[in-house]
Amino acid sequence: MDLLSGLTRSALAVALAALLLPSRATAAPDPADAARVFAEAKALCERDEGALWGTSLCGPILLVDYTDRSVVANVADKEGRLVASGALFAGTLPESVIIANTPTEWAGVRWTQLLWPLPTEADKRQVLIAHELFHRIQPTLGLTRNEVGNRHLDTLEGRYLLQLEWRALAQALKATTPALRQAALSDALLFRHERYRLFAQAALEEGQLEINEGVPEYTGVKVGLNDPKARIAHAEYDLSAFVQAPSFVRSFAYATGPAYGLLLDEADPAWRDKLGSGQRLDQLLSAAMRLPDPDPTTLAARATHYDDGALRSAEEARDRQKRAQAAELTARLVDGPVLIIALKKSNRQFNPQTLIPLGELGMVYPTLRLTGEWGALQVDSGGALLSAKQATVSVKGADPSGIKGEGWRLDLAPGWSVRPGARAGDLIVAQTPTDAAGTP
Repeated sequence: MDLLSGLTRSALAVALAALLLPSRATAAPDPADAARVFAEAKALCERDEGALWGTSLCGPILLVDYTDRSVVANVADKEGRLVASGALFAGTLPESVIIANTPTEWAGVRWTQLLWPLPTEADKRQVLIAHELFHRIQPTLGLTRNEVGNRHLDTLEGRYLLQLEWRALAQALKATTPALRQAALSDALLFRHERYRLFAQAALEEGQLEINEGVPEYTGVKVGLNDPKARIAHAEYDLSAFVQAPSFVRSFAYATGPAYGLLLDEADPAWRDKLGSGQRLDQLLSAAMRLPDPDPTTLAARATHYDDGALRSAEEARDRQKRAQAAELTARLVDGPVLIIALKKSNRQFNPQTLIPLGELGMVYPTLRLTGEWGALQVDSGGALLSAKQATVSVKGADPSGIKGEGWRLDLAPGWSVRPGARAGDLIVAQTPTDAAGTP
C-alpha cells in the first residue's frame, strides 16, 4: 500500500504494502504510460481467462496522481465526468473521493483505482495490478469479511510467534522434499496455534483479514506472475519484506496469504472452492496435508530452530519502547484536552503499515484523512485515535480557532461547528443549532 493509501469501505483492506512501492513522483499519468499499464492489466486478466476465480478480473481502471488528483481511465464513466483523450479518458477526481489503491465507486462506475506511478519493477507492478483487480470483484465472490482488531499482533508474544511462523513458512516454500515441507509447515502451525491459545480472538480476527487481504495478495502473485518459480520467490519476498513494517496488525496477511495459497495449490487444488465454508487458510492446509495437531510441549525447542535469541531480544526491546509510546499517546489523545468527532458513515485514507494499537482505547493513526457528513479531517502528524468500536475519532486539542491544531486541520461542512465537549477543555464537532426560522 502506498503511504497515502487507505480504506474507502468498512470491510475491505486497501492496496499493496507501502514497502513494495517506489517513492512518489509528482508527474501526472502520461497517456502513453497509462496505455501501457492498461494493456498490461488486460493481458494479465486475459491470460487468466477467469480460471482462478471463475470470473474475469478485467474491468474499469482509474490511474490517479494524488498530488493533483488527475486521472486517466481505460473506459468512459457514466456521468460524463471524464473527457475522451484518444482511446483513453482523462479528468480530475473530486475531493469527496478518497485516493487509494482500492475499488472506488465514482461517476456511476465501480473502478479499480491505482495510485500513480506504479512500481517500476515488472513483478511488483504486475502483482499489484492483479491484487487490485481482484479487490473490485471480491464482494461478488462472497470473499469479504468484517475486519476487527488483530491488536494482539502488536504485543511481544504476538509479534514473536508471527515472525517464527513466517520463518517456518519460508522454509516450507524452499523445501526440496515433501518430508522437509511437512516438517516446516508443522512448525508454522505450531507457532500459529500458540498465538491462538494466548489470544482468545486471534483465530477469528486473523482469519478474517487473511480472506480480505491475504487472498487478494495470493491472487496478485498467482495471476500477476506466470512462472511458478517467480511466484515462490515473490511469496518468500513478502514473508521477509513485511518484517520491516512498523506494525503487523494489518500487514501480516499480505505476507501469509501468498505462502498459504501457493502451498494449498499443491496440496489441494480445489481449496479456493472451500473458502465459503468459513475455514481459515491454515485449517485448509492442515486438512489437505493431514498434519497432526500441534504439540505445544515442543514449542520452545522448535523456536530455537528459527531464532538464536536475537529475534526475541529485539522484540523485547521493541516492547519496552512501545509501552513508553503508548503512555505518551494516551496522554496526548485520551487524557486531553482533545477534539472529538462522532462517526457514522465515513471514509478513511491512511497507511496501514503505521497503525499503533492502544489496547481497549482503540487504534492510533499517525497520519489520516477522514471524511464524513461533518466535513474532512486531515492529520499530517501527531496522530488521531479511532475508538475501539470506530464510533469516534480524537485529536489533540485545537488552537483558539477550533479548526486546527498540532499536526491537523479540520474543514467543516456547512451546518456544522465546533462546540465545547463534556470535559473541561474538550471540543466536539456537532451540527450548528438553528432558531425557529432555521437560521444558525
